Amino acid sequence: PRLTCTGGVCPKSDIDSSSDAPMPRSVRPLVLILAALVSACVSAPTPGVSPDLLQAEAGADPARSLDLLRQQGERFAGIPFLGGNKVELLKDGPASFAALTEAIRSAQTRIDMESYEFDEKAGGEFSDMLLAARSRGVEVNLVYDAWGAAGTPTALFDRLRAGGVRVLEFNPLHPNGRVPVELNKRDHRKLLCIDGRMAITGGVNISAVYENAPKPRGADPAQQAWRDTDVRIEGPVVAQFERYFMETWRQQRGPALADPPATPATAVGDTVVQAIDGAPDSEQPLIYRTLLAAVTLSQTSAHLTTGFFVPTPDLAAALIAAARRGVDVQIVVPGQSDSGAAVAAGRAGYGDLLEAGVRIHERQGRILHAKTAVIDGQ
Repeated sequence: PRLTCTGGVCPKSDIDSSSDAPMPRSVRPLVLILAALVSACVSAPTPGVSPDLLQAEAGADPARSLDLLRQQGERFAGIPFLGGNKVELLKDGPASFAALTEAIRSAQTRIDMESYEFDEKAGGEFSDMLLAARSRGVEVNLVYDAWGAAGTPTALFDRLRAGGVRVLEFNPLHPNGRVPVELNKRDHRKLLCIDGRMAITGGVNISAVYENAPKPRGADPAQQAWRDTDVRIEGPVVAQFERYFMETWRQQRGPALADPPATPATAVGDTVVQAIDGAPDSEQPLIYRTLLAAVTLSQTSAHLTTGFFVPTPDLAAALIAAARRGVDVQIVVPGQSDSGAAVAAGRAGYGDLLEAGVRIHERQGRILHAKTAVIDGQ
């Protein structure tokens, strides 16, 4: 059994982007899916891992690790883990693009798609697929971020609209009659929902950077190959992802949408999943608090991958404390990034982490953009 966290270990905004012990047999696998990225560099209050769980962690055997993380996750989010799901890891951009393509082509009734970036090349290819789906009678709704797709020709979105796709620009950069102009409130979620039965989410943008060939260090980040991670999910929890999409659509005052197709309640797998949301206007970002709680409750290992490593004081303290109590803390970060300032800021904090026993690895040969965490190998 494993608990895998993916999608939101990102304390720094993509806004600078040029283009983000064995368990008992009775315990089902848990998968915590981070459905959106925290899109502002906010300093949240200490997440407040409950004292009873901290006391339980202090004397717990590793077999209780998942139970403790689940309790805290449900306490923070106020929503349950749901069973009966099937989850597949999509290890990089090409694998994710293949899964996205297959999913769109399989759609029968509805496609809900959300992406920070939607560029001219990859976005153009996906536009053809979305229009083909629309031509066979599938309802298609698309949200893209105004900043993330600032370089995309408006003609691409006009073509989608003309073909019957509902297209919604998240927080336009200019005055408009729909929502206030809020430049630093961006939509970093990458999500595809198909027919209420399948969701694909993670860090992969609709961007051609995943199709680039690796280049020597120092190459233009826009021309360098990017490394990212997604997951494909089928099962009852897809309804939670659809709800987040609909909340975004309504908050952005998009045209009226009917409710998405009902998600089948029948089990398609044995994985227990909790989908949690994050937003830049939250005073206590849920994804960040959940990550911080997971590190605090870790007992054997905390393995993190992040495209932007500029930890808050709370997160740095949690990593240091975990390493000092014997947890194997390892972090993979980019050696090259589209934000040189983020790399420099992260390196400035290496000293205290390394001294405490945290091991830091800088990924070479690609722009690392994945956000994942695996706690206690579970």
